[in-house]
Amino acid sequence: MGKKLTVYMIDGTAYGPRLSEIGNWVGKAIYSPRASVNKIMNRSEFDNPGIYCLKGDPTDDAFDEKIYIGEAENIKVRLKQHLSDPNKDFKELIFFVSKDELLTKTQIRYLESRLVQLAIEAKTAQIDNGNSPSLPTLHEADISDMEYFLEQIKLILPVMGFNFLISSTVTQSNQVESPNSVHETYFIKTKTFKASMIETDQGYIVKKGSEAKKDLSKSCTETYRNMRRKLVETKIMVSYNDILIFAEDAVFNSPSAASNMILGRNSNGFTEWVNAKGQTFKAVQEQINN
Repeated sequence: MGKKLTVYMIDGTAYGPRLSEIGNWVGKAIYSPRASVNKIMNRSEFDNPGIYCLKGDPTDDAFDEKIYIGEAENIKVRLKQHLSDPNKDFKELIFFVSKDELLTKTQIRYLESRLVQLAIEAKTAQIDNGNSPSLPTLHEADISDMEYFLEQIKLILPVMGFNFLISSTVTQSNQVESPNSVHETYFIKTKTFKASMIETDQGYIVKKGSEAKKDLSKSCTETYRNMRRKLVETKIMVSYNDILIFAEDAVFNSPSAASNMILGRNSNGFTEWVNAKGQTFKAVQEQINN
């Protein structure tokens, strides 16, 4: 079932601050580039308690974004502190508040703890929080409400350009499949490495236990070198004798990105991956689309 997400451009420009809401959800999100924050700081949402995320440039090129997650009883007061802090070098921010202004201190601490936990588990962005804050004690009904609140946050974040919760790996808990999905398994064509891949709604998943070449060829682009470094640094790929092994199911956005990580060189994933019948990924796709 679909959801209606409303995005309102506060100053009428495509790259300025925006407000976002979902259907009957009690929450709302405010996004802003750092340069525009002072222009909208007088809005009433800034005086509310809430959860916020700051996005900046990563210090490690293996990641696309650096994220800091925090909570505050007054968003305006906390953001003013960050704006004057030279150690918080962020370029975009987003925060979430409740329309009914009933979020308690314990509830926003719960949201902060869960967001940091999910961000670390996703292994997608460089997380600037030193440690994951401990989860406060909430009544069962409050936990249910906050988990629903969190699900809406997870929907809005990527729409606003914050991708840190989009997981680099697939587990039983974060697997998303549409009804009646049937996905074929593909195998890397070379006999040097044993590796398998499944095309899913989340992307192209190289299965746990797949083998890969340890060293990248000189022809590999910087993008793929950074991708490999991220996979190794986050222990999605681990060293085993003279090869690398996928320690988790890893998600890629194209079959070629997946085959490049296996073969350690630039490759065409549409022809490097074959099914059990020996048909290439390209041939299978052409049959499906005809």
